[in-house]
Amino acid sequence: MQRIKVWDPLVRLFHWSLVLAFAANALVIDDDSKLHQWVGYGIIGLVLLRILWGFAGSHYARFASFPPSLEGAREQLIDIATHRSRVHVGHTPLGAWMIYNLLLALLVLCLSGYLMTTDMFWGVEWPEEVHEAAVTWTEVSVVLHILAVIHESRRTGVNLPRAMIRGYKDIPSK
Repeated sequence: MQRIKVWDPLVRLFHWSLVLAFAANALVIDDDSKLHQWVGYGIIGLVLLRILWGFAGSHYARFASFPPSLEGAREQLIDIATHRSRVHVGHTPLGAWMIYNLLLALLVLCLSGYLMTTDMFWGVEWPEEVHEAAVTWTEVSVVLHILAVIHESRRTGVNLPRAMIRGYKDIPSK
């Protein structure tokens, strides 16, 4: 087993704080409450911090270490279909696409939520429609992300949730 330090403390804190904040706003907190708005502000703050960290953070946190790649995603899908187990130290190509998807979805979600609170867009329907669509898209994406993490953990033998807690991946020796 090879142990590799992958996720720095900021990435892990961002990830689990976002999990708690999004789950609270989506599942627990009343949509019309001030707390819902404040948690939304917290989420946008987390997302903006993560975007900055994507340029200034540690190696595996940087966007340059996981650029969106259609070819990489295709290769990973072939690996899955052919039961070939290729371990990626940082984000997998499909994982990279999911990260970019979630960051964009959360930006749209937070911006549309904010617009609904402004005088300019008070009572206007489209920001609420965009917000509701972004909530649905983000929730579906989160479920797909969780299922993919479970599947990839089993397929590759690398416990991905544990890595996001501890910061390092235990990669099986060949």
